[in-house]
Amino acid sequence: MSFDTAAQSAFVVRRVEDVVHDGEAARAIVASRDYPTGIDDLWNAITDAERLPRWFAPVSGDLKPGGRYRIEGNASGTITACEPPRSFALTWEFGEGVSWVDVELEEAGAGRTRLTLRHIAPLDAKSEEFWDQFGPGAGGVGWDLGLMGLAWHLATGGDTKARFDEESWAPSEEGKAFVARCSDAWTAASIAYGTDEAAARRAGAATTAFYTGAPAPE
Repeated sequence: MSFDTAAQSAFVVRRVEDVVHDGEAARAIVASRDYPTGIDDLWNAITDAERLPRWFAPVSGDLKPGGRYRIEGNASGTITACEPPRSFALTWEFGEGVSWVDVELEEAGAGRTRLTLRHIAPLDAKSEEFWDQFGPGAGGVGWDLGLMGLAWHLATGGDTKARFDEESWAPSEEGKAFVARCSDAWTAASIAYGTDEAAARRAGAATTAFYTGAPAPE
């Protein structure tokens, strides 16, 4: 099956927002894209423990409100809300940091569903230092890779490992080009948000280097 990764990177609408979370000022990176499937199928793909490993990663735990989850090799946390087939929210606990992820689905026309993901971070010293170094692309590019994997799974029913093997695809010219396009798009979103352009571009270059294995910019 032909799968144009360059086109996939352009399907995502990206933005950065100031938000309030639990009464405290915070910042969200927002990624939104449409998928050619019904809301029930998309909900199943992003919440069913049998399907999640096919495009994302194995997820274990008590997958219901109040339950703890764990993503293999990644984050863990608590599911704080769930309203099938419309939305869920959870804490994102990675290393020593805690942030929050909200996912919403809505019908976007006949046979199409829009997925909007917000990854919200506190405005504390550690998060601000990370933002200054990498900008929104640090998390945003990772979500872009997941959203592309979801598109592949929905189109083929298959496992993304058959097409996007981490050891061979990520360092390939196709993989590096996809990351660079997504990183550039997050840089543009950062500038639109109000980040100084030179600072946004330095952070974007650092993100691209991190994901592609290129030397870090001076």
